[in-house]
Amino acid sequence: HYDSPKAKKYPLQLITPHNKRRTHSSLQNIPWLKEIEPHCVWINPIDAMKRNIEKDDMVDVYNDRGRVRIITKVTERIMPGVICIHQGEWYNPNEEGVDIGGSANTLTQDGHSPGGAFPLNSSLVEIELFTKNQMEE
Repeated sequence: HYDSPKAKKYPLQLITPHNKRRTHSSLQNIPWLKEIEPHCVWINPIDAMKRNIEKDDMVDVYNDRGRVRIITKVTERIMPGVICIHQGEWYNPNEEGVDIGGSANTLTQDGHSPGGAFPLNSSLVEIELFTKNQMEE
């Protein structure tokens, strides 16, 4: 939650809503659907500017649970302090363990509520510009 002590380290709330081009992970690998709406992280221009991030930049979204490498969509259609990665992409870790598939589940909790459902509505994350120099380090 935004008022958690972890918000100092991970100041952005990640939401993971359904996408209009697929049902969960079904239809995920249909090329023409990806052309309609590429998988990306939505970020508000205010948050993007603070991090020197621009439209279509490659970024890492991360927290204590994992790291996702994904392109950006800078848009005012999401409020400051919140980012969005639509659910349903397949987990695809590279040799460093970074998910290059864009699976939001990489960043979310695995715990269940007493009723057996997943109880989270958001996860705390940070986002940073990815550079090729990071790969060489």
